[in-house]
Amino acid sequence: EPPYTAGVALKRQRNCGKKLSAVANSNWKICSKKAHDDIITWVLSFLGFIVMNCSELTKCVLFPLFSILSRSKDETELESSSLASENAEKMHPEYSRELETLCEELQATLDGLTKIQMKMEKLSSTTKGVCELENYHYTEEQKRPLLFHTWPTAHFYAVSRRLSDMYGRELSLKRVVAQELAHSVHRDLALSYLAMWLHQPYVDSDSQLLLESMLLETGHRPL
Repeated sequence: EPPYTAGVALKRQRNCGKKLSAVANSNWKICSKKAHDDIITWVLSFLGFIVMNCSELTKCVLFPLFSILSRSKDETELESSSLASENAEKMHPEYSRELETLCEELQATLDGLTKIQMKMEKLSSTTKGVCELENYHYTEEQKRPLLFHTWPTAHFYAVSRRLSDMYGRELSLKRVVAQELAHSVHRDLALSYLAMWLHQPYVDSDSQLLLESMLLETGHRPL
């Protein structure tokens, strides 16, 4: 084999490596910019979840639903058997119709919250992709440029993952509450479900602080 062949092959290998590195660097920069832009979607999703969970839902669905569930004059009889509940619905058909309508609205609200949480999940996946590209492009020994003011990319992903997970757990709870609330005939139990929905026990108290920190780190909130 001619001696120049090995040199040519080595040169081609180096050129190929440079091209791959350039592509990786380009992809990393594009994704890092996307991470900055996605924080706005995070804010909109966060606020959308709050508004849909509290303001609109409370006025339009949960309080009227609670009012209907509290309307019965003889809760003990309604609780005694399923037959008693069926008889109550026959005696008060308007009760059944109103309850069904509000439960449908509650389900529509739940569907809206599901879409918001799915968007949060996708945004977390995007940030994870940025971390993976960064790990590919830089070794542990190399100094990595900060995409944010002070946070490493991995920490930014950890925060977005935490927010997404807590709202995912909250959504699972709301699915159970919606199912149980639709069949509840006891006033105190209905009130417990209402409080459970509005309180959002799986959403940590520092969730808004985390979001504000993300805004600061990406430059969307002035220091």
